[in-house]
Amino acid sequence: MSLFVNDPLVELDGRNLYYAFIAGAKKVIAHQAELNKINVFPVNDGDTGTNLAATIRSVIESLHPSRSYKITADRIAEATLMNARGNSGIIFAQFFYGLSNETGEYKTVTLRQFAEAVGRSVSYVYEAVARPVEGTMLTVIREMAEYINNSWNKFTDFNHLIAGSYEVLKKSLLETRTKLAILQKNNVVDAGARGFVLFFEGILEFINYGNVKELINSRSLTASFPALEESFTEKIDFRYCTEAVIKNCRIEKKSLISTLESFGNSVVVAGSDKVLRLHLHTNDPSALFSNLRDKGTITFQKADDMIRHYQIVNERKWKIAIVTDSTCDLAPELIEKYQINMLPININFGENQYLDKITMQPEQFYSMLDETADFPKTSQINESTLANLYSQLASHYDSVIAVHVSDKLSGTFYSSQKAAQKISREFNKPITVLNSRNLSGSLGLIILRIAQAIEDGLEHDEIVTLAEKWIKNTRIFVSVKTLKYMILGGRLSAAKGLIARILNINPIVSLDEEGKAVIFGKTFNQKANMELVMKHIGNINIDKKIWNYIVMHAGNPKAADWYSEKMERLTSKKPVSVVNISPALGTNAGIGAASVALLFD
Repeated sequence: MSLFVNDPLVELDGRNLYYAFIAGAKKVIAHQAELNKINVFPVNDGDTGTNLAATIRSVIESLHPSRSYKITADRIAEATLMNARGNSGIIFAQFFYGLSNETGEYKTVTLRQFAEAVGRSVSYVYEAVARPVEGTMLTVIREMAEYINNSWNKFTDFNHLIAGSYEVLKKSLLETRTKLAILQKNNVVDAGARGFVLFFEGILEFINYGNVKELINSRSLTASFPALEESFTEKIDFRYCTEAVIKNCRIEKKSLISTLESFGNSVVVAGSDKVLRLHLHTNDPSALFSNLRDKGTITFQKADDMIRHYQIVNERKWKIAIVTDSTCDLAPELIEKYQINMLPININFGENQYLDKITMQPEQFYSMLDETADFPKTSQINESTLANLYSQLASHYDSVIAVHVSDKLSGTFYSSQKAAQKISREFNKPITVLNSRNLSGSLGLIILRIAQAIEDGLEHDEIVTLAEKWIKNTRIFVSVKTLKYMILGGRLSAAKGLIARILNINPIVSLDEEGKAVIFGKTFNQKANMELVMKHIGNINIDKKIWNYIVMHAGNPKAADWYSEKMERLTSKKPVSVVNISPALGTNAGIGAASVALLFD
């Protein structure tokens, strides 16, 4: 049975629900650029379309329908909740969570059963939001649900019920323009509400004109959308749009909401006590998650930089965007100056997950490294996270260049390639992903050189060609103070580590031309290590001119000062940056490590 007006649908099964959802989802994905550009509430950071697309894309890519309405509704609810992003994405997911929760164990549902479940779903949405605001997605969901709950008996089939509901949604959407001052000032409707209406518009178009085969085989293409004629500057009080999944939460939802509100605003808590999805805006995600550490198991975290998102929409300096990952060690002021988009590597202490440099700062990491029984593990950035960033950037930039940690050390490069290919097709814009074959400060130097080339006005393809040369001309040398962490992290066997400890041997770690970690040399202490590194750099400097260099350390500023002094004497240049090594790298380098990275002309 299919959704067509000339084939009245009096009962809805799992396949009908699935195909209707896919039709709506593809409509939202096609219009994500439009939603990004009208996104001015609660923060003008231009990511509502990206967030809604991310929330629903998992259903398209991974879900298989069951004939049972209940089973399919549960699967959609779980997929959207686990992949929800942003305020609007979590509200959207919570509506479907309520719909599945309020549906009996039905293989098919009647108009009445569907209407009653929709009506009861509204309370789930409002209870999830700490401070509900009317004139948003909340309003259009509520007014649609009230219409369906009160008017279902006027219709003979689902097709006509959807058509009637769509008219109510359109009216409710237009009224958002006058309900919120920020929307009225910008002369736009609420972006989240518009996304929900687009979802129903896609379902209605499928009812009237579509067929299942075309729907499943069609490719989602994002339509272009003109920028707003006028953009209003806005003060962003809280920098990070922060989200997490907490399993087996040990405090009541009200207490959790109260805790979250003490760290920021825009609080939404969706799902059940077994699996909660939370959202808030905060300035200190690392302190927040330190507080939540004993409240349950944190299995997922996200913290998007809303100031960077605002710049993407309103204050772009150049037409080419830069992307890297948090293994890139570069001074924060340079990341700010060049509007570099840096995605965090995942760090896991036991079952709890953190985000490198965002919800886990270097100082916290090195403190926990010796305090906790669980030795940390790192994991690559997943494809969906990269796709979300690329879709937002492609909404506003002409092209994107991404450079990641060596593919021999992480799978992030391959995930990034796959995400880039997908989003490049959706937006028909070039997204180039490069394997740096480097990490830390050497990756930072490559990113800096690319940023300066963009600043100088070079074109995308020319920069990509030059970047391959810069990658070949980059080196890094890491002086390890203790082998303890390399052994715990599995980079060195316990037997070899014991022998090295007995002989008091300390290695110098570098990367070869393919980006593999290699032992460059070894001495009997770190000071000797560092002197050997400087001797080697001095010999290279005879034949090659050093363009610039970065000094890194893991809680060892004295060693960093020593390297900086020696390098300045050699090059007559101060370091580009002196930074505390990324926690993702400190896992293996360990406390006390010091290193220098350089790029030759």
